[in-house]
Amino acid sequence: MVKDLGAATVTNLDEIIEQFQWADSDLRLEMLLDFSRKLPVLPQRFWEQRDAGLNRVPECMTPVFLFTECEEGSLRLYVDVAEESPTVRGIVSILVSAYDGADPKLLAAAPSDLLNLLGLGEQIRMSRAIGVAGIVGRIKKAAHELVKKRV
Repeated sequence: MVKDLGAATVTNLDEIIEQFQWADSDLRLEMLLDFSRKLPVLPQRFWEQRDAGLNRVPECMTPVFLFTECEEGSLRLYVDVAEESPTVRGIVSILVSAYDGADPKLLAAAPSDLLNLLGLGEQIRMSRAIGVAGIVGRIKKAAHELVKKRV
């Protein structure tokens, strides 16, 4: 029995990866779509910047806008992903579920091979894999910058 994979239930990337590795390929895709539906809406305070094209992840063919903030020593992640791209939304939602509000040192160590760890490497096109790597890279960069500010 697969437990609810909503952001409130699973917040640790290792747990999410374990759930995906346990599942067969069809269930993995269903789980990814479930995550895509649970991606938090971008807060309104970022809409103007998004609409101006700021903070777009250029490595992604899908419009993905990533905003980060420091809150009490933790990195907060706010992302907007086009509704028409449930695969990318799902992967981004996994990252938000796992890392939003986490210690920046944990974020800085985020795995670069997330798709393979989730068992989605063969199911996701190379162009999307490049976009995911770009998103992870930007999250890591924001985390590194926050860690440097703390030192």
